[in-house]
Amino acid sequence: MDDFDLTDSPRWTADAKAKLKNIPYFVRSQARQRIEELARHAGSDEVTVEMVEQARVEFGQ
Repeated sequence: MDDFDLTDSPRWTADAKAKLKNIPYFVRSQARQRIEELARHAGSDEVTVEMVEQARVEFGQ
């Protein structure tokens, strides 16, 4: 699967996708999974740029 194929749920906003692309490729798929877990935990069916930023803070980036 392509790192940028974000058609699976939850949906990603365009800004969140852009932020994801800034994550180094070698950790991007792991980061994507963790961010999607945060979205599901929050009860959201959409990943926002705020969630990506939250993950960055929580995961120490």
